[in-house]
Amino acid sequence: MSSHPMQIELEQKLRAMADDLDHFLEDRFEGLYPLHPNRLPRGKAASVAYDGLFSTGTQFTPGYGSEYGRGYVVSVEIRTLCPVKEEDRQAIEDASREYLKEIIPIYLPGRTVELKRDGNVYKLVGDFSLGSSSNS
Repeated sequence: MSSHPMQIELEQKLRAMADDLDHFLEDRFEGLYPLHPNRLPRGKAASVAYDGLFSTGTQFTPGYGSEYGRGYVVSVEIRTLCPVKEEDRQAIEDASREYLKEIIPIYLPGRTVELKRDGNVYKLVGDFSLGSSSNS
């Protein structure tokens, strides 16, 4: 079964937004912790998700049992074997949240999408409608 062309476009925009967040975090926190031994240095992998200190992404969730319903969970992982100090984890979370709020309108123009704390995760919620396509 093939994906709807508008779904593919949406997921490409979400990937680009996650990559932008990854670059932002690398610029701001690079060198804070040593890389996991199996992790390539920044800029050495085909995708920013696979190198450097951070791995970012989004994943659709139907939102069962969630206050906000369906949306996309935002993942920010710190790729190190060292224990991460709580204050560093909080600084990274705060920076991620503020930066995402700035770039959501850039990557998802014309959509009402917000970043919400949902339990212990952050989630993009709002208008993810696909509109119409002649290729459907």
